[in-house]
Amino acid sequence: MNSWVRLHEDDHVIIALQPFAKGEKLLLEADGVNELELLDDVPKGHKILTRKVCAGEHVLKFGYSIGVAKEDLAPGSWVHTHNMGTGLKGFLDYSYEPGKQERRETRAARDEARTFQGFVRDNGEVGIRNEIWIINTVGCINKTCEIVARKAHALYEGRVDGVYHFAHPFGCSQLGDDLVHTQKLLASLVNHPNAAGVLVIGLGCENNQIDAFKRAIGEHSPERIKFLKSQEAEDEIEEALELIGELVGYAERFKREPVPVSKLKLGLKCGGSDGLSGITANPLVGAVSDRLIAAGGTAILTEVPEMFGAETILMNRAADEQVFGKIVSLINDFKQYFIKHDQEIYENPSPGNKAGGISTLEEKSLGCTQKGGHAIVQDVVPYGERITSSGLNLLEAPGNDLVSVTALSAGGAHIVLFTTGRGTPFGGPVPTVKIATNSELADRKKNWIDFNAGQLLEDKSMETLTDELWEQLISLASGETRTNNERNGFKEIAIFKDGVIL
Repeated sequence: MNSWVRLHEDDHVIIALQPFAKGEKLLLEADGVNELELLDDVPKGHKILTRKVCAGEHVLKFGYSIGVAKEDLAPGSWVHTHNMGTGLKGFLDYSYEPGKQERRETRAARDEARTFQGFVRDNGEVGIRNEIWIINTVGCINKTCEIVARKAHALYEGRVDGVYHFAHPFGCSQLGDDLVHTQKLLASLVNHPNAAGVLVIGLGCENNQIDAFKRAIGEHSPERIKFLKSQEAEDEIEEALELIGELVGYAERFKREPVPVSKLKLGLKCGGSDGLSGITANPLVGAVSDRLIAAGGTAILTEVPEMFGAETILMNRAADEQVFGKIVSLINDFKQYFIKHDQEIYENPSPGNKAGGISTLEEKSLGCTQKGGHAIVQDVVPYGERITSSGLNLLEAPGNDLVSVTALSAGGAHIVLFTTGRGTPFGGPVPTVKIATNSELADRKKNWIDFNAGQLLEDKSMETLTDELWEQLISLASGETRTNNERNGFKEIAIFKDGVIL
């Protein structure tokens, strides 16, 4: 195993693949001509400078700037937040230049005829699970819904893939767009094809009234979606269980059958990143995303603040000028959201990210966007809405793990690929595949991690690991395997909050 890696020939830094002590010497050339003595202790996953950089100059990683030196930096220096800061400033001017558009997308004929075993719904959509979901219109009845789900799960075990409720605190006392966002998000979950049947439970006096919520859901089958107002029921738990019984009977009509892999939708997410995220797990997810898209499928990339600093890479892959304009609006609208709340647009990454070796937002962003591979951006979709275009889509949502995974699920993702260097037990409404950036995490948290991308730094090639992850996803979509979040019962949602509560 190598002790360090350089990601691009123009980079000023290399990445430590093991901890180093001050005074240790590294051979940067195979023949040992270029010897580098370390001026500092350097943790695993962090950056070591190999070329002199003066104060005010940009530091390159991935072949792009990841920040500006705060002082003169000598080769052998540990580069991190103490001596490098963000180079991002305010709003930028973007222009559509078709000549700069990247077109690296290729077709993969070997996968175009590939199938998985899915559930074809009455409206033609495809699910990979045959579950019953309970969606409450308001947070006041979370406990009621939890009790119903627990009883129904035990009562109907074996007849469906499970009965699940997703607690949230909203749906009442929200005003304006805030309520609309809640309704859209919940309505999109109601329409998700992994749910064979859905029971919508309301209280009766909330802002998010069932009649209004029905309009947000849109046209629907009364066999698939049932409604219950708790204040009008003599025993809401018993009535809910009866309705779920009807939904289970409806769900049992569906059987797994061969479905083209082009019907799959993958959500792309990273959380608790480290210095290896942009080297192992994120590029691996990008390779799988490209492979699915080449076969006619769909991938969804979100975490808008973590596109800041790398947005022009995505803009240069816009399908046309209209999509380019949507990407510009996506970026600038989220910057305006920061400004409205008097927050710094280019806030540094989280403490966990910094501990893992990520120093600035642009460094985080350059690693984050690799999950989108090299496919053309076909569309940009607002928060809470569903994806309608195949190929690579950008979805409006923040970087927060729970909020963004929920948005990806509501957008239509069947599976979320979640890369992490620090680890988390969280899982969304759909199977959430935790992909470790390093083998130490994969070995230590086997009850969290589903796939180890750290093998890229050991004995596996990108092609081999791409094949392995691809086959694991086909098996997962076919119901042959389950993710750790499914086995552990970690299925949660969180709704983006930006407005007034009375």
